[in-house]
Amino acid sequence: MPGDARSPIPPLSLAALRQHRWSAPERAVLTCVVAIAMAALFVTSYALALGDPVPHGVPIAVVGDPASYAATVQAVAQVAGGPDLRASGSLLAALDAVDRQQVYAALDLTSARPTLYVASAAGASVAHALARVSAVDPGVRIVDTHPLGANDPNGLDIFYLMLGTTILGFVTIFQLRANARPLSLRQWSAVVLALALAGALVLTLVAGPLLRRLALPVAEGWAILALQLVAVAAFASLMAVLLGPWAMLPTWLFFVVLGNSASGGAVAPPLLPAPFAFVSQWLPSGATVTALRNAVYFPDHQHLRPVVVLAAWAVGLFAAMVAVSWRRRTSPGAP
Repeated sequence: MPGDARSPIPPLSLAALRQHRWSAPERAVLTCVVAIAMAALFVTSYALALGDPVPHGVPIAVVGDPASYAATVQAVAQVAGGPDLRASGSLLAALDAVDRQQVYAALDLTSARPTLYVASAAGASVAHALARVSAVDPGVRIVDTHPLGANDPNGLDIFYLMLGTTILGFVTIFQLRANARPLSLRQWSAVVLALALAGALVLTLVAGPLLRRLALPVAEGWAILALQLVAVAAFASLMAVLLGPWAMLPTWLFFVVLGNSASGGAVAPPLLPAPFAFVSQWLPSGATVTALRNAVYFPDHQHLRPVVVLAAWAVGLFAAMVAVSWRRRTSPGAP
């Protein structure tokens, strides 16, 4: 044959991948590769965020003259991961700052013996880290102003409650797409809202009155978990409209790989690496954990920010799901 008649190999591009006719074995291999990558990201994020929690400038209120107990102050700053010590005019004011979760501890230098007041309910991992000051300075007395219950010494029940709510949200959405299609946009929206209300109520009752694991006010817990369920279900539905069968990937990345590891439920934000600590309270999962913790352990000092953040995610994602579906003239529950 004159010359080389071989056809050139087309360059690898996104357009070429989209036009490629994938055989069943190729789709199986691709699916396995993506699943393994998602699992690797899960392990990586949890190992980096939760594997070796280290304090990073835990805020502590100080009552009295730090110069009178310089060694004690230095020991507290050492276990707190940096000198974020805030002067307080009285022990009452310092303990009020702990109640309001403006600080994680209060150091009283005016008593006969230096006393560090911690709050396990605000973050068991932080309280445990700060309690190590007694190994550096045995003269420091440790007092827990907000201890956790005997059945939840590590304060993980709230994290598990948020995690169960998150899993319920996206797993149900993908099961609905597999088993309950076709559903119009109006029907799908009604199902999402009904799921949020029913699922949140059941989980609140299970964690509270039934198992008695958490002293969770039913109405407040129901509202918080319903907002989390709407946010998760709406996000998964939106991704289903945009990405079809690949909707699980961004949902897994946003809520499981990033959201849960940065939520502050397993490890409090001051002990998380900087990127995770920064996004912790601005993501739905972190806002849910904080709002639930306040409802259970600080009922008189519920903060507005986590509730507003969670509501903004829920309303914004639900509106985006409806708007994108309407514009594309489809539904997350369409065939």
